[in-house]
Amino acid sequence: MARTPSRSQGNRATIHDQKLERGKGGELHQIAEGDSPVLTTAQGGPVSDDQNTLKIGPRGPALIEDFPFREKIFHFDHERIPERVVHARGYGAHGYFETYESLAKYTRADIFQRAGEKTPAFVRFSTVAGSKGSFDLARDVRGFAVKLYTREGNWDIVGNNIPVFFIQDAIRFPDLVHAVKEEPDRAFPQAQSAHDNFWDFISLTPESMHMIMWIMSDRAIPRSFRFMEGFGVHTFRFVNAKDESTFVKFHWKPKSGLQSVVWNEAVKINGADPDFHRRDLWQAIQSGDFPEWELRVQLFDQDFADSFDFDVLDATKIIPEEILEPIPVGRLVLDRMPDNFFAETEQVAFMTQNVPPGVDFSNDPLLQGRNFSYLDTQLKRLGSPNFTHIPINAPKCPFQNFQQDGHMAMRNPVGRVNYEPNSFGEGPRESPKRGFRSFAEAEEGQKVRLRAESFADHYSQARLFFNSQTPPEQRHIAMALTFELSKVETPVIRERMVSHLLNIDEGLAETVAEKLGLGELPEPADAAVAPRDDLEPSPALSIIENGPDRFAGRKVGVLVSPGADAALLKKLQTAIEKEGAVMEVVAPKVGGVEAADGSWIEGRHMIDGGPSVLFDAVALVLSEEGAERLTGEAAARDFVADAFAHCKFIAFTSGALPLLQKAGVDPEADEGLIALDDPRTIPGFIESCRKLRLWSREMAVKL
Repeated sequence: MARTPSRSQGNRATIHDQKLERGKGGELHQIAEGDSPVLTTAQGGPVSDDQNTLKIGPRGPALIEDFPFREKIFHFDHERIPERVVHARGYGAHGYFETYESLAKYTRADIFQRAGEKTPAFVRFSTVAGSKGSFDLARDVRGFAVKLYTREGNWDIVGNNIPVFFIQDAIRFPDLVHAVKEEPDRAFPQAQSAHDNFWDFISLTPESMHMIMWIMSDRAIPRSFRFMEGFGVHTFRFVNAKDESTFVKFHWKPKSGLQSVVWNEAVKINGADPDFHRRDLWQAIQSGDFPEWELRVQLFDQDFADSFDFDVLDATKIIPEEILEPIPVGRLVLDRMPDNFFAETEQVAFMTQNVPPGVDFSNDPLLQGRNFSYLDTQLKRLGSPNFTHIPINAPKCPFQNFQQDGHMAMRNPVGRVNYEPNSFGEGPRESPKRGFRSFAEAEEGQKVRLRAESFADHYSQARLFFNSQTPPEQRHIAMALTFELSKVETPVIRERMVSHLLNIDEGLAETVAEKLGLGELPEPADAAVAPRDDLEPSPALSIIENGPDRFAGRKVGVLVSPGADAALLKKLQTAIEKEGAVMEVVAPKVGGVEAADGSWIEGRHMIDGGPSVLFDAVALVLSEEGAERLTGEAAARDFVADAFAHCKFIAFTSGALPLLQKAGVDPEADEGLIALDDPRTIPGFIESCRKLRLWSREMAVKL
């Protein structure tokens, strides 16, 4: 398939024709390119193209001589000390990867040669935009980085919970992160994208539109690390013993199904427990409920890649699972927390260039830039080229080389010889047979700063994603866009974003425009390639369509009062635990309450510290007198009102009716409210909880 370079695909016209400056009154107006100061390097050299890295041909590998890119990334990598510039807030766990069957047909990577072999692993989950001190449930992409300690060295699959990214070329990464971070003159908002700088950048970057659909969806507010997918994002290569190449994309599928929260719930969780995701992972592993994912791979050859009208080297695109089904190749289990958070989770260093023989790179320009950047990042953040001496980063297989000295060196060559080749027969030697060999792909072309025409369609897959969502999920995207853009103070930015939305879905654009109070719709944004409207929806992209079939791993919060039915509570707990879920008691006082039979019911939370947003479903096991007392407490009323508003299933005893009524909840409102006086209704409640939410209630609540 011919790849025709197109200078317009770098979005040059879109960006430079819409440059803005702020007048004395604070208004923004366009300025011509000739009136702008020339962008230069730190050495003062004028920059001709700040949108594309230097490559061999428009689809070729990046060149190390690209000094403007090198300087830009170098400075960006060294901007922060000591926390990570991005992915600063993270949480990790140890575990193992178990291979299902040999993949020797596709790759010589040792990890895939023997069925049933277990490889040690460490996984770090993270938010991207916020600092170490930010909260867990920011609307954000989540890092999903896996370090596999293979027999042939460490393999890092450094991905996210979203399979695409905002940009196509790594040279734009510093600008993206600068835009989404707190605005530099005021140092806020923290861990939020709802501000002018971010949306100004995005509205001038059409290639981001697919990612925007994902980040405005519920994927950006997962219920738990345990209930989210992971992706390698880029296209990689498998290379077998015959040096034959197969393209591969990596997918981590949670065994417990997908689940997210709703935005109103996320805001309240951040207030009630800013460490919600950390606590959830800690408690699950400590209790023996080990999170598990299945690694699946999409395998394809060059002919298959060329059959698309988009480019598999474009990190803003996916291959829908309905077109190419991911093949299960192994499972990842997390079964142990770090002994020390700083020593392991904080000091762990992931690098996309850490691959074993048999795994290789494609010419994806974003991946090529990441390969260049990460080593530099570790040197700055961990302070020494010897960061691999830190136990969490050290290989678990034998290793040897002639590297020596440097800050905090823990290992040095022993003996006289510290170089190769040498005539003393000492030390390690390279191995053409066992060592890493890059796939010998033929490359030709001029040195250019271009993107291929095949990177130019910025809207079709954004439309595909939106059309693949269920009606509740589409509403949530519209609500998220409305909220975010309502925080943007510059009207032209809001209008520009609506013009992009018109290329994705007209109904979505109209809804957002109406909520923002735009008098009339703008013209659709110019599209380098007309969006396709013939792409079939992909159910695999919906969270609701890929939820669990059991309630296992979830949590029920039970609000109790003095005089509660202890026998009923015990039967409810037995049923919940049989399902593989957890029950936690919420009481007026943290110590608990005295039951009707005189026994004592221990409380895990007091009502002020155990709101319903912390649970996946709730039950009200109350005496009538106890419920009457609780009607005077705002926290108790909110416990019920929020659970109802967030479409959760609610079980209740007849004694709870006064509290239900005071909270404005009709006990006969819908099938999601289940009377609990008869223990025979408990199985029905558990079965309902497997659906996680009663989405039909959402339109009535109108959060």
